[in-house]
Amino acid sequence: MKILAIETSCDETAAAVVEDGRKILSSVIASQVEEHKIYGGVVPEIASRRHAEAISGVVREALNQAGLSLKGLDAIAVTHAPGLIGALLVGVNFAKGLALSSGLPLIPVHHLRSHIAANYLEYPELKPPFLCLVVSGGHSHIVYVSDYTSFKVLGKTRDDAAGECYDKAARAMGMPYPGGVYLDKMAREGNPEAYRLPHPKVEGSKYDFSFSGLKTAVINLLHNAKQKGETINTADLCASFQKTVVDILVQNTLSAAKECNAEKIVLAGGVSANSALRARMAQACSESGLQLYYPPLSLCGDNAAMVGSQAYYEFFAGNTAGLDLNARATMPIESA
Repeated sequence: MKILAIETSCDETAAAVVEDGRKILSSVIASQVEEHKIYGGVVPEIASRRHAEAISGVVREALNQAGLSLKGLDAIAVTHAPGLIGALLVGVNFAKGLALSSGLPLIPVHHLRSHIAANYLEYPELKPPFLCLVVSGGHSHIVYVSDYTSFKVLGKTRDDAAGECYDKAARAMGMPYPGGVYLDKMAREGNPEAYRLPHPKVEGSKYDFSFSGLKTAVINLLHNAKQKGETINTADLCASFQKTVVDILVQNTLSAAKECNAEKIVLAGGVSANSALRARMAQACSESGLQLYYPPLSLCGDNAAMVGSQAYYEFFAGNTAGLDLNARATMPIESA
């Protein structure tokens, strides 16, 4: 089954053709990061306009790379939630137009489900059940995946997502957007024990995350040092910050895995590209006798191939949509 997938949830306009949920026939991404870098973050209105300008060419190129026309496809898939509402609407309406003109079924796909499915493209042997840590700029979830379309959230952030915390801490240290990448690189040169930072916990919810206090601690540390005329070792602060975030993510995930008797741990989302998280999770899983899976760097960020992968399983679960499909800025992963 060949599916044309479209992704426009944030600032990447992407299209891909995926076969049987596991094989990438083409994948095209038009990134807006250089433009948003000027503003230190994604500007929703600009993102929406750029999607509208790029989507026709991106979809055409994805079909060309796959050597297919609409007649050679079996379905159209699109990310419909969650994300920036204006950006999502561009992709959803374009996909609806293609479905209407071609007569192909339309498959709505949840963005976080797609990030999890990115691992199916890299590991043909990977099948549910497993426990997944989804970490990105907008989300930090611990999800038990009992089947391809059955999910249960065991823990999630109560405030800032891990990726958002990374970007804001990096920005406070003077790094360009997206700051998480630069912070990760600089952290490799620093001493992770140099600064003591808080490990926030959520009362009564042992698997939930809270990163806003950690972000504030970094900002306050920088401000206090500036007021006193003291010098902060940026590499050491990056390393200390990164160790704190990674420790929290790994500890909560491994605790949840133990409680639900999971044998496989999966990483997903943009922050799954972080070198320290991969290394620390690999060590923890090895010590606990757990299998670990994480996507290649090319599939960690937003892309349409992951949408096409998840769409395959949504289709066979009967999850298709009509032309009344709408975009949604927020939606629980369980109810997509």
